[in-house]
Amino acid sequence: MSDLSNVRVNGQRLWDSLMEMGKIGGTPKGGCKRLTLTDVDKQGRELFRSWCQTAGLTLKIDEMGNMFARRAGVDDSLPPVILGSHLDTQPTGGKFDGVLGVLGALEVVRSLNDLKIKTRHPIEVANWTNEEGSRFAPAMVSSGVFAGVYTKEFAYSRVDVEGKSLGDELARIGFKGDEPVGGRPVHAYFELHIEQGPILEDEGCDVGIVTHGQGQRWYELKLTGFESHAGSTPMPRRKDALLGAARIVELVNAIGLSKPPLAVSTAGMLIPYPNSRNVIPGEVFMTCEFRHPIDSILSEMDAALHEGVKAICAKIGLTYDLKQVFYYAPVPFDDECVKAVRRAADHFGYKHRDIVAGAGHDACYMARVTPTSMIFTPCVDGVSHNESEDITLEWSTAGANVLLHAALEKAEIVG
Repeated sequence: MSDLSNVRVNGQRLWDSLMEMGKIGGTPKGGCKRLTLTDVDKQGRELFRSWCQTAGLTLKIDEMGNMFARRAGVDDSLPPVILGSHLDTQPTGGKFDGVLGVLGALEVVRSLNDLKIKTRHPIEVANWTNEEGSRFAPAMVSSGVFAGVYTKEFAYSRVDVEGKSLGDELARIGFKGDEPVGGRPVHAYFELHIEQGPILEDEGCDVGIVTHGQGQRWYELKLTGFESHAGSTPMPRRKDALLGAARIVELVNAIGLSKPPLAVSTAGMLIPYPNSRNVIPGEVFMTCEFRHPIDSILSEMDAALHEGVKAICAKIGLTYDLKQVFYYAPVPFDDECVKAVRRAADHFGYKHRDIVAGAGHDACYMARVTPTSMIFTPCVDGVSHNESEDITLEWSTAGANVLLHAALEKAEIVG
């Protein structure tokens, strides 16, 4: 089939599937709470399994619970093109984060079935376990095992706030599969996802062509001063740890603003001690993070943080312990896969722009083992990780159409 002009997904069927999956773990405010490896996650997985079986796909589950639904290729010995994302959500998540990527991929193979299109390479639809990391840290741990970043034993040993382990919960819900994790060739990987930011909607774009994944540096900082009476300690004699934290919050913000337009910086957590209204805080624990797609700029931000914290603490009389607790290198996506996504968007006449993924995604680990790219759709007001997260049928259809054509370019139409 050389004429692809009318090859597109069934957008209404995709939307209906999104709404049906959204009922599992649905919240009163219209979102979803489908935490990984809970009974609700099992229900979502079972629904996905049933849809895959109806579509004639062969489902295999690996030892991390990653689900791979395979549409055979004409030469089924060839490595697959994998399309996918995740079905787990945040505690107050929406119906589209991750889910669009899984069900959009399922709609691709459903539409290929409808149109009786055969591909040389097999196509697999993936549901990755524990992408969010909201129950078991770190995030994206199962795609990380697939890519060789983590060991299976490390992943199994992760525990939630109740002390339950990922490995035990995987077995409890019946999704600890028999297939080895990773270690097999993959021809290409594409992930459809909502942007989780406001850029595409603000600029009236239909889709985003994702060229990079942000690099990240996370820090934990303990400031130590001296707690004393709020009424009788003169201002010049205070060693106020919370004052130091406040100035460091401003420092972190200023560092992000100093590297436009792609840098972001956040101070996310402050815990003062003793946290009493009439005691000058003697200690503060705080966190901060930087993100940027260029590693050298991340390093500049890191240096600015260390220099700034040292100066602030010296002026107030504080001691400090600053540790980098997480480093995630920037991810440049494969140039040919990015071009395939761009060609697909051009084919449909969709308005698009290049964009950087500000959040972590399974695609960032898959990029270590196979040519990879992502497709973004807009989301209303850029809101995500919130029950009010929303997209439109038109946006989801456009994203899935681009996914379809990018996948076909890599999987190679036969006949």
